[in-house]
Amino acid sequence: MTFPAFFDTCTLYGAALTDLVLELAEQGAFRPLWSAHVLAELEVAVARRGIERSAIRSRIAAMQSAFPDANVTGYEDLIEDMSNDAGDRHVVAAAVRANAETIVTFNLKHFPDAALSNYDLEAVHPDAFLLDQLDLYPKLTLNAVEEIAASYESPPMTTERFLELLARAGVPQFAARVRADL
Repeated sequence: MTFPAFFDTCTLYGAALTDLVLELAEQGAFRPLWSAHVLAELEVAVARRGIERSAIRSRIAAMQSAFPDANVTGYEDLIEDMSNDAGDRHVVAAAVRANAETIVTFNLKHFPDAALSNYDLEAVHPDAFLLDQLDLYPKLTLNAVEEIAASYESPPMTTERFLELLARAGVPQFAARVRADL
C-alpha cells in the first residue's frame, strides 16, 4: 500500500500546489487523504477569494472522482479526544481513523508532536513533504512539474513560471531544488 498522507485544508488551497500534489498522488508517490470537513473548509476559503462556488465544487468533485478512496469517514467520534488546536482536531481525528502517517499542513503550530506521537503521526510542512517526494522519486517528481506546467493553456505556462508560483505558494525550497535539478 502506498504511503498515506492526510492533507489539511491550507495545503489544498492554491491551484498550483494542489495540481502538483494530485499529480504526484496520481503517479503513485503516496495516497492522498482528506475529509468532507476539509473539503467544506476548502470551498469556503477559496470562495473568499472571489472564485465562483460552481468552479470550486467542480474542482472538488474532480478531486473526489480521481481519488475515490481519499475521503475519510467515521472519524467524528474521535474529535473530542484529540489534544491539538481545537479548530483542527477534526484533521487529526480523520488522519488517525485513516491510519495516515503524515499530516501535510502549513499550520504546524496547530499540530504539535505531543498531540500526534501517540498515533504515530507527524505533521510536515508542504515544502518538506515535496522535498521528500523529490528525494524518493526524483524522475517522477521532476516530470510531474514539467507536465503540469505544459498542461496549463490559459494562460500558457513555462516550467520556470510554474516554479515561481510554487515558491509563492509556500514551497520555495522545493521550487529551488527542482530548478537546480532541471
